[in-house]
Amino acid sequence: MAAISEAARNEIRAALAQKRMEERPSRKPLSSTAIWLIALTLTMGAWAAGRFEWYTPGSDFGYYLGMAGGIMMLLLLLYPLRKHVRFLNWTGKLPGWFRFHMFLGIAGPLLILYHSTLHVGSLNAKVALYSMILVAGSGIFGRFFYTKIHHGLYGRHSTLQERQERLGLTGGEVKSKFHFAPSVETRLKALEAYASAEASPGMLGIRHALMVGWRVRQALWLTHRDLRRILGKAAVERDWPREKLAQRLRKSDQLVRTYLFALRDVAQYRVYQRLFSLWHVLHVPLVYMLVISGVVHVIAVHMY
Repeated sequence: MAAISEAARNEIRAALAQKRMEERPSRKPLSSTAIWLIALTLTMGAWAAGRFEWYTPGSDFGYYLGMAGGIMMLLLLLYPLRKHVRFLNWTGKLPGWFRFHMFLGIAGPLLILYHSTLHVGSLNAKVALYSMILVAGSGIFGRFFYTKIHHGLYGRHSTLQERQERLGLTGGEVKSKFHFAPSVETRLKALEAYASAEASPGMLGIRHALMVGWRVRQALWLTHRDLRRILGKAAVERDWPREKLAQRLRKSDQLVRTYLFALRDVAQYRVYQRLFSLWHVLHVPLVYMLVISGVVHVIAVHMY
């Protein structure tokens, strides 16, 4: 990684200190995988409703499910309005609106699935349902990309800088935490140089990001092997108890793991940023298609 000026380091340290002061305990948000699993599990309920004929889409219950889901899907449009219309700044902060948007993007489609019981007859109903499924699936992918970039490149560099300082791999340190294991130190620095290299623009830099991820996994395994060998030898020479050896190995593994994962995040940030931009270009037309097909479906249902 290119050398960082002393002023930039001081700025990063100040940002980290401010971040620690502002941090408050909070629940870890659900991962995209967990959201997919929950959505798929609940979708099975819609299939069961149709399979055992608990109700029909045209019944009062099915009708109100569809109305509630349709209203939720329309409310999704409030989030882009909040983002781009300055007059609406008084309505709340964007993170809260984004969470509300994500909730509607999952709850609305699920209600519509329960409304349809996964059985559609008319062409406009099929178009509306498939458009909704595309938008909902696209939204979950978008959330995944968003979680990879929402801290920003500056925040990821700050995290990496903190990890480097803990390991003693910055230029101001006399020796690193792994000075006793030259092979580990050399491997970490070589991987840092590779991850910091500018990726080719082809394939959005995905190949470089994948290679960085693979090399990080490889480095974790090789480093753990070297540390077991070196620390095991030191334990024999110095007559360490087994508990001390296990503690030293566990602490060293944790230091390496957090550093390499921070390095990977910095290397992969730009790829996720490009994917998020591309996703946004594809997602917006899908939303428009959903709104149009949904309106046509509602009109057709009430007219015929």
